[in-house]
Order: sequence, then structure tokens, then C-alpha cells
Amino acid sequence: MRYWLMKSEPDETSIDDALTAEGRTVAWTGVRNYQARNFMRDEMRIGDGVLFYHSSCPEPGIAGLAEVASTPYPDPTQFDRKNPYYDPASDPANPRWLLVDVKARLKTRLISLAQLREHAELAGMIILRRGNRLSITPVTPIEWHFIVKTLADCTP
Repeated sequence: MRYWLMKSEPDETSIDDALTAEGRTVAWTGVRNYQARNFMRDEMRIGDGVLFYHSSCPEPGIAGLAEVASTPYPDPTQFDRKNPYYDPASDPANPRWLLVDVKARLKTRLISLAQLREHAELAGMIILRRGNRLSITPVTPIEWHFIVKTLADCTP
């Protein structure tokens, strides 16, 4: 099993939206970074743990726990001319952008970047590196378990 931090703008899809979606599952659309896409395509597996992170909002941070719920498949937003994630260069016969479905497990108290930085156990987290803007990053098992047991005060 692997672990991931996946960023979503809460005005697009929040942890609350995911928890109330049919089957508690949402399609993780709109990823337009090759490294993040490659994580989904090459490394994510059904059942992998996800730290559901709210970004680009007044209070960014980890807002819940989820899991990868599908294998990767083409992101339909790349072909929708009315969608902000439309990519005119993507070919339906060979789609450039993929997504996975994510199933929400539970909402946690919000864990901010400042709170993550307070713990030496998390010093190596990619999200804490200066200049990191990836929407999907791997999380080590040590980081995952520390966050779940110590900061989120929950059991997935």
C-alpha cells in the first residue's frame, strides 16, 4: 500500500462534497501536471491511502482521509471546450490527461501547513518543501501513520 497527499480546491471539490457524493466517491479531474499524472498512471493502486488536502483557500490543510478507488482512466474535462481544464492538444485516441476516483473515508480536523511543520517526523514531507506546487505527492508510511494517529486523532 502507498500513501498520497492530493490537493483539491474546496470550492471545486471539498471533503464534505466527497463525503456526500454517491458512494462517497469523486473523480479527481483537472490534473494538468505530468509528474502528478504519472503518479496516478504508474504508481497509484486501488486502496492506497489519501490525505485529502484543501488548497487555494483561506485555510489550506489536510481536511480528511480517503482512498484511491479506481484505476486511472481518461479525464473527460480535457475534451470539454467549456471546461477550464480543456486541452485542445489532447487526442481522444491517445488522451494526455488521466484521473482516478477517490473515495472519502472521513473528515478530520483541519491540519494546517504550520501544524505539519511543528513536527520533526514530518520534516521530509514534499508538501513542506519550498516551491512545491504539485497537486499530488507521495507520503511515506511514517508520515501517514504519524498524521493519522497523532494529528488527525482518528483511525481510518
